Amino acid sequence: LPLEEFGGGLVQPGGSLRLSCIGTGFTMDYYPIGWFRQAPGKEREGVACVSGNGGRIYYAESVKGRFTVTRDNAENAVLLQMDSLNPEDTAVYFCTVGSRPLEQCSGHVCDACSTSGRGTQVTVSS
Repeated sequence: LPLEEFGGGLVQPGGSLRLSCIGTGFTMDYYPIGWFRQAPGKEREGVACVSGNGGRIYYAESVKGRFTVTRDNAENAVLLQMDSLNPEDTAVYFCTVGSRPLEQCSGHVCDACSTSGRGTQVTVSS
């Protein structure tokens, strides 16, 4: 797979985690990257979308002000910093990539993204 997620784990409510999405075989900075999550028994939920080539970033209302997406071009990665975590954030987190460079996100769900990594488990529990 051209994407792989790292950084999941168990954290207490109010804690923080930083997830990394590492790309292989392409320059991630050029492409839109989406984060989504899926909890057991729930539908997949878009978390954030970062546009290609330095474009706009969108967040879901449920994470706005707590999650931050940044690019680490030196590592060919996109990072998801998650602060003030609560049990409702428990899910498997995936990153996805769009198929065309320079494409822009139109919202927090990356409609242009189709290829995902295997995901990383985030568990928020005391």
